[in-house]
Amino acid sequence: MTDANTHKAEMKAVQAKHREKIAEAKDPGRGLVLVHTGNGKGKSSSAFGVIVRALGWKQKVGVVQFIKGTWITGERQFFGRLGQVVWHTMGEGFTWDTQDKDRDIAAATAAYQKACEMMESGEFDLIVLDEINIALRYDYLDVAAVLDGLKARSDKTSVILTGRDAKPELMEYADLVTEMTEIKHPYAAGIKAQRGVDF
Repeated sequence: MTDANTHKAEMKAVQAKHREKIAEAKDPGRGLVLVHTGNGKGKSSSAFGVIVRALGWKQKVGVVQFIKGTWITGERQFFGRLGQVVWHTMGEGFTWDTQDKDRDIAAATAAYQKACEMMESGEFDLIVLDEINIALRYDYLDVAAVLDGLKARSDKTSVILTGRDAKPELMEYADLVTEMTEIKHPYAAGIKAQRGVDF
């Protein structure tokens, strides 16, 4: 166990290094692209947390949901009551429910067209493309077209793309990539999804 003086000296060195890094960092002058992926829970939840942060700064936020369809979720009800988030749920439900690839492609295409309009408009500080990685995974959308849409976005707009199995090209383009890793999940123990925790 380190003594108080040693600890103080160590923390002073850490502080100096941290301040030096902050001083060297530059504002990119554009919104960022964030990818939340991986097989663990929390990808969309994390994005919704960023929405709360953006709203705290009185920024304008939009959400386009690609998969969840009419599923009633706590976050959708909450942000709906707030009335501060432009919300479009475009998917028809989970991919295994529709079982119709042409319908899924049409729904994903319509959702991405809406997303592109929003990204290019210059009206939004943050847009969440919820579960778009799933639409890409099943080839309902073309990754090159998604990248083109991201590149055409307004400079002020940051975008978060969520869902498992993010395409490598998307991760390469993004400014931030976070992979959620499942260590343990109640579903594996036969526990059904819980209101307020899972949806």
